[in-house]
Amino acid sequence: MRKSHPVRRAVLATAATVSGIVLLLSLKPASDPGSAEAAGGAPPAAESVQGGARPVGDGTVTGDAAQTQYGAVQVRITVSGGKITKAEAVQAPKGGQSDQITSNAVPRLNQAVVRAQGADIDAVSGATYTSNGYKESLQSAIDKARASAPADTGNGAGGGDDAAQAQTVTGDVAQTQYGPVQVRITVSGGKITKAEAVQAPKGGQSDQITSNAVPKLNQAAVQAGTADIDAVSGATYTSEGYKESLQSALDKAGG
Repeated sequence: MRKSHPVRRAVLATAATVSGIVLLLSLKPASDPGSAEAAGGAPPAAESVQGGARPVGDGTVTGDAAQTQYGAVQVRITVSGGKITKAEAVQAPKGGQSDQITSNAVPRLNQAVVRAQGADIDAVSGATYTSNGYKESLQSAIDKARASAPADTGNGAGGGDDAAQAQTVTGDVAQTQYGPVQVRITVSGGKITKAEAVQAPKGGQSDQITSNAVPKLNQAAVQAGTADIDAVSGATYTSEGYKESLQSALDKAGG
């Protein structure tokens, strides 16, 4: 009987070992999270505004103005079907180099919001202050959109209808000779229950005029329930700007 050569036996053993390793590797599940994603295709796009348990009400909402080192930033969003379909800056730093920075950064931030469906977006390089102000105002707009969304009345007894009807809306900024004026109202049951100026002329004599006029205008708005209110004596420009922004808020609230 012919004996096997030692070298041949070693080659056969090595081949068997390699075959076993290949077989094991082919049976091992992928440990890279990306491989499963690749097998099932790209992850689905965001279906609604991220963050927070409460749904976001449809409509157009303007966030509070965020003050930055180079000027105010204010963001307005449009929500449809619980998704942000549009974002825009109604105020942004301007003048000198700020014009270039704003024109470069704001369009990118607007696009990022629609993609991210929330305020968790990256700052634009070279526009840190504008980006941070944008995100702050954006979060304010999202919070307001949530506040205006119908409340879930299925889990509680009583009070649900009132909560569903109440909404807080911020009017567009009205530019006056002495500075911007912007009004925010709370509407419940078709009536204005609260009015406040989130922006008003300030600095120098404007501080005194604003502190005198705005409380009177707020009270008049609640009493009248409309923007058809009288101007405060000695504060004509502020009053006109207030009424303009108030009417904008009422239009958004559907009143």
